[in-house]
Amino acid sequence: MSVRRVAIEDVREAEGIIRSHISATPMIRSYELEKVLDFPPGRRIWLKDFGWTPSGSFKLYGGLNWMARNRERIGDRPVAAHSSGNFASGIAFAGMRYGVRVIVVMPETAPRIKFERTKSFGAEVRTYDIARDHETGERDRLTREIAEKQGAIQASPYDDPYVIAGNGVGALEVAHHLKSHGRRLSNYICPVSGGGLMAGHALAIADAFPEAAIIGVEPAGADDFRRSLEAHERVRLEKPTSICDGLLSYDVGVHNWPILRDLVKRSIPVPDDRTRAAMKWIYEKHGLRTEPSGAIGLAALMDDPSARAGDGDVVVVVSGRNVDESAFRQWIDI
Repeated sequence: MSVRRVAIEDVREAEGIIRSHISATPMIRSYELEKVLDFPPGRRIWLKDFGWTPSGSFKLYGGLNWMARNRERIGDRPVAAHSSGNFASGIAFAGMRYGVRVIVVMPETAPRIKFERTKSFGAEVRTYDIARDHETGERDRLTREIAEKQGAIQASPYDDPYVIAGNGVGALEVAHHLKSHGRRLSNYICPVSGGGLMAGHALAIADAFPEAAIIGVEPAGADDFRRSLEAHERVRLEKPTSICDGLLSYDVGVHNWPILRDLVKRSIPVPDDRTRAAMKWIYEKHGLRTEPSGAIGLAALMDDPSARAGDGDVVVVVSGRNVDESAFRQWIDI
């Protein structure tokens, strides 16, 4: 695969596309977190909440930019993609907006809300057994078969320059907000899976706040990026495991790796029990019902003092809110 390095200019070009479809997602100041973590009056903690998008997660940004940039190439053909669920609904929404048929491959155990949102935007869904995928490769095989048999264009949920650039628009929103309020940024905390979110956000944050520490967060059972940083090369996990269903990629994408390697110097592994505690905390204190992948950054901030070092503001990315009620209640019952 040829690798085209994504630049901040690509993120800025994507901003107009995203704004033509959705408004900026909110930045929520957490007075409660500032109190709990004993922040001085001059520092603030912000939650960047992507649960407010029509698809319930950040994945809509990358999906919209990818669809817009590939619309001419797609023509009257369908689009095929695999996804744990959030990119499925994101690319489905984009397909609805651009009049493109979308077929997605999802784990049969994905949250019902992710199936429902994806189908509500008109996409067709195929399923596979994620428990055996590391042995069978069924996810990728099904996606290739759809592309071959139906002449579909394949969209990657994270390993694509247009997806990276579209996702980065969310961090441009962060930068605009902080700068308009005259704020300085010390730490930017963001989940990492395939790396499409973090790569785009790292480009925008490093450009706007070059002194800020950009910190990755991963489940302890799916920390391929942390291991990659230690090994100085991409490391693939045989079978990542976590309740964070949106953070279970086997490795970071080849387009994402050069950006992550250069701009993100560390990644914090978080045990699932700490993610569950963060889900409960943010629900009780802020009324936000997040999926596990959306709360993991908060867990890192609360548990690791180094994640809040410095004298400027801290931003935590809340990447999505697509969680079934029954699972959510079980996870926060601690």
